[in-house]
Amino acid sequence: MKSIVVLVSGSGSNLQAIIDACQTDISNGKVTAVFSNKANVYALERAKKANAAAHFLDPKSFETRDAFDSELMKQIDEYSPDIIVLAGYMRILSADFVRHYMGKMINLHPSLLPKYPGLNTYQRAIHAGDEEHGTSVHFVTEQLDGGPVVLQARVPIFEDDTVESLTARVQSQEHRIYPLVVRWLVEGRLEMKSDKEACLDGKLLGPQGYASE
Repeated sequence: MKSIVVLVSGSGSNLQAIIDACQTDISNGKVTAVFSNKANVYALERAKKANAAAHFLDPKSFETRDAFDSELMKQIDEYSPDIIVLAGYMRILSADFVRHYMGKMINLHPSLLPKYPGLNTYQRAIHAGDEEHGTSVHFVTEQLDGGPVVLQARVPIFEDDTVESLTARVQSQEHRIYPLVVRWLVEGRLEMKSDKEACLDGKLLGPQGYASE
C-alpha cells in the first residue's frame, strides 16, 4: 500500500476527492497523514474522518521558513511517504524541502501553465479577456509553478463570469484530474525524468502534459 501525505491550508475539497478515490479507483494507495500550516481548517476534519493522521504545524513557532520546513520534513518522513500531494497548500517551499521530495511531490495550480504562475489566476484570466482557463497538475521543482506539467483541464470563460463562478467550474475539473494523477503515481505509471520532463507509461509528455487523442 502506497503512503500518500497531503499538505493543506484550507477546506480540503481536493483532499476529499483523493480520499474518496482511494476507496474506489486508487486500490493500492492510502492517505496516511494530512499536514496543515493553519489551525482549525476543515481539511483536518476530513483527514480524521478518513482515519488519517491530522497535524497542525504552526509557522509562528519557527524563526525561519527553513526551520519550519525542516521540522515538517521530519514529521512527514515518519509516515514513509511514497507521494506528497500539495492540495491548496499556501506556503512557498524551501529548496531543501523540494529537493528532499523531488520526483514524488505534485501540485495543482489553477491555470493552464505556463500561463499565469503565482496568485490571482482567475482574476488575471478574466481581466485579460481570455476565452478559456483551467488547471494544471505538475511535479514540484524549485521553480515556482514551473515543474513539468502532467495533466491539464480546460474550461470556457463566459462573458458574465465572475471569479467565483469561474473558480467553481475549474474546481469541478480539479476534483476529477487530481485523483487520476495520484493513481498514475501509485501504479508506477508516472515519473519525473528531469525538472522539465515527465513520462507516463514510458512516453515523454509534452509541455501541457498528457492529452488524449
